[in-house]
Parts: sequence; structure tokens; C-alpha cells
Amino acid sequence: MTTMWMDGRIRSAEQARVPVLDRGLTSGDGVFETLLVVDGQAFALTRHLRRLSRSLSVLGLPPLADGRVREAIAETLAAAGPLPRGRLRVTVTAGVAPLGAPRREQEPTLIVAVAPTDPWPERIAAVTVPWARNERSAVAGAKTTSSAENAVCLRAAEQAGAQEALLGNTRGEVCVGSGSNVFVLVDGALATPPLSSGCLSGVTRELVLEWSVAAGLPVVERTMPMSVLAGAAEVVLTSSTRLVQPVHVLDGRELQRGELVGEVRDLFARRAAQEIDP
Repeated sequence: MTTMWMDGRIRSAEQARVPVLDRGLTSGDGVFETLLVVDGQAFALTRHLRRLSRSLSVLGLPPLADGRVREAIAETLAAAGPLPRGRLRVTVTAGVAPLGAPRREQEPTLIVAVAPTDPWPERIAAVTVPWARNERSAVAGAKTTSSAENAVCLRAAEQAGAQEALLGNTRGEVCVGSGSNVFVLVDGALATPPLSSGCLSGVTRELVLEWSVAAGLPVVERTMPMSVLAGAAEVVLTSSTRLVQPVHVLDGRELQRGELVGEVRDLFARRAAQEIDP
């Protein structure tokens, strides 16, 4: 069951309604964050709200008061009741405007929704897809509601029997997954593309880098050609709901399970258990 907060109060999914002229519907003019809920609390909330603010800035949308969003999240989680594991989404759009009219300073739409979610399967497959992420896009790095590109990529992955699609950028470099960040074992280090690749600044990615470096593990940012994936021994996906998830099959090829990835997973689990808002 999904619990929703909208227009200042809790609503059921059936009661919640967005006006048909909301720019989130007519133009994809909005941003969002997805958070993991653990024992009724949102994980890494401060980092997610920080990224939400950055995404709003990229789109030229006015900032939201931090306290307002936190209060809406708290009310939604309280209404949902005990939730051992859930997915929480915060969506902000540019609000309602006439068709074809330029964006005005109308009141933004704020929606918070939470629902139970199961862990990802232990064994997953991924495929590379022929499309590219534009690292020079006007919204590069922002988490926007304009997700049709990701939907097309994920559909292609699902048609190939996989759970995730991996994209390069226009320079032919490893970039990102349709809904995840990517790490690749290269020369004994677990490497992830730099933000200059056009990838999303994932919160889990950020924590993996910070915690691994602090622990002395060889986890780095590195530019990599897409060709590196063809021979990579290990590939790992990170996201708010996946956390740190090794890929078992890439483009039909079985991958290995090595010691470094296990150490990174264990480190992340320990640190995340110690602090709900690192």
C-alpha cells in the first residue's frame, strides 16, 4: 500500500490528484529523489535533500525550505506505520501553468510517497545498450522527472532478460545505468566514472567512495572507455534501493566474485547500520 502526502496532508493513492496542466505532466519540468526506508526512517536524508536542492537549481526552480520537506516526509512515514523496508519518493514540479505558456513563478507541486519494497534479487544481469547519455546536456547531473530515456533503456534490458541497462556517454566512456551508478574492477581498483562523464551524483556512490577511501580500499573515480566492460571481471551497481549490488551476468557473460567487492559491500553495510543519516 502506498501512503502519500500532497497539498499539506496525507492522502491515499486513490485520492491524490495532480492537475492535468501541472508542468511535471506537460513538460517533465520537475525533479525527484528516491530514498530507502529502514525501520521507518529515511536513509541518508540530508544528502538526498542536498541533491534535491542542486537539481532544483539546475532546472531554475525555486528552492524549497528544508524544514518543509522534512516535515512532509516525517508525516508520510508516520502515517505509513511500521515499515521495515520501503521506498520513499519526493517529487517537486514547477506547478500548474497554461499549455504552451512559459514557466512563471507559480507555486511548485510537492508530493511525498512511500510504499513497502522488497530487496533486489541476489543474482542480477545487466546489458549495455546502444544509446548514449549526453554529458553536455543542460540537465546533466540533475535527477529530473523527464525519465523517458531511462524507461526506453530499461525496457530494452528487460527484453534481453536483464534487470539493468548500462549506458556510455557521447565520448564513448562508461557513464551510468538507467537507474544506478556503475563501478568496474580495473587494474586492481574498483572504479566509477567521474561526474564529468554526465553520470548522476548518486548518494550511494558518494558514500561508497567516501567510506572506502577512509578505510584504505582502492575505490576511485576514473574515466573508462565502454570497451572496458567487455573484459571486466567484476561490475557493481549502486543506488538508493540496490545499495551495493554486484552484477552476475553482463551481456550474457558470467562475471566473477572477488574479494574487493565483498569488502566494499561489507563496509557499506556496517557503516549504514551505524548511522541512518551519514
